[in-house]
Amino acid sequence: MIKKCLFPAAGYGTRFLPATKATPKEMLPILTKPLIQYGVEEASDAGMDVMAIITGRGKRALVEHFDISYELEHQIKGSSKEDLLKSTREMMDKCTFTFTRQKEMLGLGHAILKGEPLIGNEPFGVILADDLCVNEEGDNVLAQLVKIYEKYKCCVVAIQEVPKEETYKYGVIDGKEIQDDVFMISDMVEKPDPEDAPSNLAIIGRYILTPDIFRTIEETKPGKNGELQITDALMNHAKKGMVLAYKFKGKRFDCGSVDGFVQATNYFYDKLKQETE
Repeated sequence: MIKKCLFPAAGYGTRFLPATKATPKEMLPILTKPLIQYGVEEASDAGMDVMAIITGRGKRALVEHFDISYELEHQIKGSSKEDLLKSTREMMDKCTFTFTRQKEMLGLGHAILKGEPLIGNEPFGVILADDLCVNEEGDNVLAQLVKIYEKYKCCVVAIQEVPKEETYKYGVIDGKEIQDDVFMISDMVEKPDPEDAPSNLAIIGRYILTPDIFRTIEETKPGKNGELQITDALMNHAKKGMVLAYKFKGKRFDCGSVDGFVQATNYFYDKLKQETE
C-alpha cells in the first residue's frame, strides 16, 4: 500500500497578494477549513497516513495547524466550539506529519526532489493543495490514482480536458488510451502555447510517483522559466518505462486563482446549506 503523501507547499502564492504576504496560500480557507486540510483529508481517505510537507520561509502556520494549541483548546474545552476542531484533531491522531524546507523556489520537480528524505524508497502520492478536488460519486481523486497504480505499478498523473486556449497554464499530455480514461503517455509539454499543445488533456495537481523518479529528476535539465519541471522529468521517465495519465472522475477547483477560489467557496457553501436544511 502507498502510505506517504507529499505536499509541495513552499510557493509564494503571488496571485493572492496581499492576503498571502504573511499567510501561506495553503492556509487560505474554503469556508472554515484551510486548503491544506482538504488535501490531507483526501490523502488519508486514500489510505495514506504519513504527510510529508515541503515548506519555505513564512510557512510556519502549516506546521502549527497540525499541532496541539494548548491555550486555544483550553479556552474552548467544554463549550459548543470544541467540536469545531474535531476534523483537525482526527487528522492529527490518524496521521504523522513530517516537514522539510525548500530554500529556493526552483520548480515543482525541485520541490518533489527535496521531499526524498521524507519519502525514502517507496511509491508515494503528491497533492498540490491549491487544486481542490472532490468526487461525490465514489472514490476521491487520489484514491482513483492509487487503483491505477496498483494495477500497473508505474507513475500515474491525473488529467482533465481543458479549453484548448488554456493549455498554456498546464502541463499537457499526448498518448494512447489503453483502457477507459487511462492513457499511456507518449508526449508531455509544460505550458505549451495553444497552437503547440499536443492535446487538451492537462495535468492537474494529483500524482502517484515511484521512488526512481528522484533520480530522473536529478538527470533532468531546467526547462520552462529556468525551473526544474516535474512534467519534463516525467517525460524523461516515460522514455525509460511507462507513465500513465488518468482522466479522473469528479470536480477540480483551481484555488490558486481568484475565480477558482470563489467557485470552490460557493460550491462548499451550497453543499453545507443543503446538509443543514
